[in-house]
Amino acid sequence: MKAILEIAGLLCLVQAVGGALNNLTDGSPSWFLVNHVALFRGYEIFASIALGVLGVALWAAGRSIGRAREKG
Repeated sequence: MKAILEIAGLLCLVQAVGGALNNLTDGSPSWFLVNHVALFRGYEIFASIALGVLGVALWAAGRSIGRAREKG
């Protein structure tokens, strides 16, 4: 479970940073998630920030599971 959370967090962070940079530089449509979800049209930057926060939370949850197992 630890590895799954850490990998999911890393993937969310990559999507968030890439999507934000792509939309800030007026890049062409790309493989970033926020560019392909119709719900995010017009809010791509905010969606990228939210995805980044989710990525950090998932990664931190994975790290805390690892630390809890080491102690107990």
